[in-house]
Amino acid sequence: MSSLATSHDSEGQAGTLPGLSHQKQFNRTGSRSARPRSQGSRDNLNGWAFAAPFLAFFLVFLVWPLLYGLYMSMTGKSLTGANDSVIGLANYAEALADADMWHSLGNTLYFTVISTIPLVVVALIMAALVNVGLPAQWLWRLSYFAPYLLASTVVSLFFTWMYNPQLGLINDTLVKIGLPKVAWLNDPGVAMWAIVIATLWWTVGFNFLLYLAAMQNIPAQHYEAASLDGAGAWRQFFSITLPQLAPTTVMIVLLQILASLKIFDQVYQMTAGGPGGATRPVVQYIFETGFTGYRLGYSAAISYIFFGLIVAVSVIQFFITRRRSA
Repeated sequence: MSSLATSHDSEGQAGTLPGLSHQKQFNRTGSRSARPRSQGSRDNLNGWAFAAPFLAFFLVFLVWPLLYGLYMSMTGKSLTGANDSVIGLANYAEALADADMWHSLGNTLYFTVISTIPLVVVALIMAALVNVGLPAQWLWRLSYFAPYLLASTVVSLFFTWMYNPQLGLINDTLVKIGLPKVAWLNDPGVAMWAIVIATLWWTVGFNFLLYLAAMQNIPAQHYEAASLDGAGAWRQFFSITLPQLAPTTVMIVLLQILASLKIFDQVYQMTAGGPGGATRPVVQYIFETGFTGYRLGYSAAISYIFFGLIVAVSVIQFFITRRRSA
């Protein structure tokens, strides 16, 4: 009997051991799972702490001005403080019927069209010449990209003197080769082209750098295989280089369109929008309406119409880029 009791007790104890071990295992697992949870919450707090300064600047200097500007566009707010009441969409209706606004927007679109094409084509040619392997490549890269580092004021002053009707180097060169002088910044039919030339010299280096980086990433095996098939340099350029550069070309074109739509500095400094408003972009018209005409609400409405145009171009860029990547 004692042996049976002993065996029964031992079986009971053995039966309770798994339960005890399971409870201990649960406690250990629970404590281990609590530690990652607390560690994750601490990481989240640290992340928000690091992002807080940026979020503060983002809200104060971007989100709030955007919302306040939208509200201002629906008021008659003026620098004189004459009428700050809400007038609804009256400013937008007036802007859509404003001939000066449409003329300035037309100047902006005209500049965008005639500047984007040379800024893309010239950059492609410059990158192709450097990629071929010209001697002293560092000098070519520096000379092509260095103007992009200059301030707009420096570039504008430089070309204003170059375009001077009497003392400018360009007109002096034209006279020496037997051609008449040109009123570069005073002729309505020439002034915009003069600004395009200055902008081309100033900013083409950035597009050149993008094209050069893309060309250097094209595998050399493609050109070696084409050479074995008897393809010459021009055939390789049009059949290999240009197709491989298609994504880069799309990106450069869209970035250039967005940059050209926002033109203001060089126009304001070189021609002040003249002659006769022939070069005045829409950004300058917004500036003059708000700070010369004192109509802040109306200028805000024009700026949001222009903002809608830029958003539309950005959406097109997004869909084109996504389709290319897909």
